[in-house]
Amino acid sequence: MIDRGPIIFNGTLEAGVRAVAVLVSAYPDSFDIQRLTAYDYLLVRTSVLNGPKDLHPSAPIRTPATEVRRKVVQDAIFLMMTRELIERDTDESGITYRAGEAAAMFLESLTTPYIIALKERANWLTAQLSGYDDTTFDGMMRNFFDQWMVEFQDVEIIDEEPIL
Repeated sequence: MIDRGPIIFNGTLEAGVRAVAVLVSAYPDSFDIQRLTAYDYLLVRTSVLNGPKDLHPSAPIRTPATEVRRKVVQDAIFLMMTRELIERDTDESGITYRAGEAAAMFLESLTTPYIIALKERANWLTAQLSGYDDTTFDGMMRNFFDQWMVEFQDVEIIDEEPIL
């Protein structure tokens, strides 16, 4: 049997663990769903920020599929809230999420190589982006989105060329 490396899942549980890792590393800061969705993508693709090697293997089209990813992240946050790993804060600016009381202890109990690498990248990512206000962060993500759109269009054009 060929060893293809670890199987990577992108479901609610994995996205929840990623959200907990980000929120623990950023504690006591809290983030809205938009930023957590972006962090979910950036956490597994740290090389786009000239950071550590990507946690997940490359794909031909790396677009973050924001609508799909946002739904997964939102479901993940709600799952983690049921276990008191994430707490919701509300104020005049809206809804944000932060690490819950049990979050750090939960992460410390997970010791697989994948989780260790995930925690290292979460620490790196939150340190890299800690000085970004919403406007700066949104501008950076807009630049990535523009690059991904060009990449997608290039792949789409290649796919449409007739085969001779």
